[in-house]
Amino acid sequence: MLTFFTTAKPFSGHNGVIQRNALKSWKRLHAEVEVIVFGDEEGVGAACAELGLRHEPNVGRHESGMKYLDYMFKEAQRIARNGYLCYSNCDMVLLPDFWNAIEKAQSWRKEFLLVARRWDTDVTSEIEFGRERWTEEMRELAMSKGRQQVPEYIDFFVFPRGFYDEVPPLVVGRSYWDHWLVWRALSGGLAVIDASRYVVAVHQNHSYGYHPQGKQGTNEDPLAMRNLELAGGGKQQRSMRDASHAMTRGGTIVRTPLRRVFADLYAMRTKQGLLDNTLWLRRKLGLRRATLKKLGG
Repeated sequence: MLTFFTTAKPFSGHNGVIQRNALKSWKRLHAEVEVIVFGDEEGVGAACAELGLRHEPNVGRHESGMKYLDYMFKEAQRIARNGYLCYSNCDMVLLPDFWNAIEKAQSWRKEFLLVARRWDTDVTSEIEFGRERWTEEMRELAMSKGRQQVPEYIDFFVFPRGFYDEVPPLVVGRSYWDHWLVWRALSGGLAVIDASRYVVAVHQNHSYGYHPQGKQGTNEDPLAMRNLELAGGGKQQRSMRDASHAMTRGGTIVRTPLRRVFADLYAMRTKQGLLDNTLWLRRKLGLRRATLKKLGG
């Protein structure tokens, strides 16, 4: 039914712990789940052999060494044995509600893109999957100690095989590729379902030590700007705020035609939201954020 594909960092230290947690959680969703891991980083092959995953060491790379998203999407759709695929970052623990959401979406419509907001959660050790209540415990940890991220952070994408036949040479590990995937689904006529009210997707917190400027660098460095340019220079950027449908807590899928309008109005209740949502106007008037902050101060 479902093939996961992903790429991983070296399996060492905390990264090794959270990546094993993620991969094991995917395999436990259903007996027919297939998992493909692209890349030849340290320990990837051994982890795949240990967990019974398909390892594809070859992957297209930018001259910087960063991996190309288009290569992974093309190859995964070519070699997958299932009709639906899920690209997920390799730090996401997915629980049975994720699988239930896919089944509900499939019974509603055959072609869709399923996404959900993540819950940023501190997970420092290997999950004891043999514990009877591990799923309930993980869900409770995320909802009581974690934080649900804003709709701009998208860490997994469930879609029908063959839909993403052409993807720009975007690189993972930098921003803006995820928003292009949502834009492509909307422009291609897919229903984009935000299942955030139904699915608790657990993002295991980690550092951004692989970049000298941390998370900010992954948004602003030349590779990130290259991604943004390839993704239409900002014109082909969409998030869960633009989803055409939502899944309710009860699992019903409903249309959300004014979602973006209400989301922007809600965001503008804060100073940051006001700045973000008036960017187009401030650019036209020649007003910089620093100037507004000085005026406000």
